[in-house]
Amino acid sequence: MKQVRPKKNLGQHFLVDLDIARRIADTVDACPDIPVLEIGPGMGVLTQYLITKPREVKAVEIDRESVAYLNATYPQLRDNIIGEDFLKMDLDSLFGGRQFVLTGNYPYDISSQIFFKMLDNKDLIPCCTGMIQREVALRMAARPGSKTYGILSVLMQAWYDVDYLFTVEPSVFNPPPKVQSAVIRMTRNGVSDLGCDWLLMKRIVKTAFGQRRKMLRVSLRQLFAVQPPASFYEQPVMTRRPEQLSIGEFVDLTNQIAPLL
Repeated sequence: MKQVRPKKNLGQHFLVDLDIARRIADTVDACPDIPVLEIGPGMGVLTQYLITKPREVKAVEIDRESVAYLNATYPQLRDNIIGEDFLKMDLDSLFGGRQFVLTGNYPYDISSQIFFKMLDNKDLIPCCTGMIQREVALRMAARPGSKTYGILSVLMQAWYDVDYLFTVEPSVFNPPPKVQSAVIRMTRNGVSDLGCDWLLMKRIVKTAFGQRRKMLRVSLRQLFAVQPPASFYEQPVMTRRPEQLSIGEFVDLTNQIAPLL
């Protein structure tokens, strides 16, 4: 069967370096003994290594041409190749409610959406690995005080330990992307309860970083229909910018703001 043509509208950049593909596939070993879901397998460069592991593997692929190629090339996976949009899938029914590892060479233009969906299903996904745009990987792994520390950093690290594993150059793709890539690993950090309203914390984090150059006493005002007492804005934390706050400090801030809304 002829090879799949990379499609620009789907952001497809097919990895052609088999050694890197094997290294990415091996990252799922961080969470052994549970099934694996691969997102965007394309022509199966990672899939060929994933199916050698002693666990159940499913792959979700939105590109019909790729689905046909995978069915022809990996007949043992035929019942486990899902021709759907991952962002619209019900993950609870995927492996009968069992936990699974998420992996893949993620489409760069929707990688953040993929990870936000992962957060919504964090109890199902104790481990996530794969390749993304290097800039996004750096943001996810960034620590407080860094220029790259932002929304993804706080929300992901609230629930996962994020490890930046290695950088991948554009030359190992067809067609080569215009940016560097990186392989990451995220594993649940053991936190089961942050001790605050998670939905409100997400709203606060996004509001604060929406004006990341502003002090919190400025950026957070838009949260309130009726402004809180002046003493709220006179706290020392309000003179800081969002990239200076740890996750614990965002939790404390959420608990302060909750009764004021």
